[in-house]
Amino acid sequence: QVQLVESGGGWVQAGGSLRLSCAASGSIFKINAMGWHRQAPGKQRELVAAITSGGSTNYADSVKGRFTISRDNAKNTVYLQMNSLNPEDTAVYYCNADVILGTGGLRVYRYWGQGTQVTVSS
Repeated sequence: QVQLVESGGGWVQAGGSLRLSCAASGSIFKINAMGWHRQAPGKQRELVAAITSGGSTNYADSVKGRFTISRDNAKNTVYLQMNSLNPEDTAVYYCNADVILGTGGLRVYRYWGQGTQVTVSS
């Protein structure tokens, strides 16, 4: 019922920047929080950053001051600007959206994107 499509991943040298985008579409009444998680090989998925519908943000300590999350509510899109990247940021990045469906009711469902690879070389 809801699809999240990510874009913007790729390869970059250490110190470089990338910008990820994630657009939600489908039977959406409202999107509450949106966010980005990442999973490196052999590690658990971890929260990178999250943003509420009102614009309040939350970041993992490891990315504070380097990453910026933002969203465009009119476009149901969340962004992650990543600066000063280092090899430890290499991972598959997944966006998520907490959605109230347009089919009625107030239950919130969490949807995930398919993931986009970010590789940072030293």
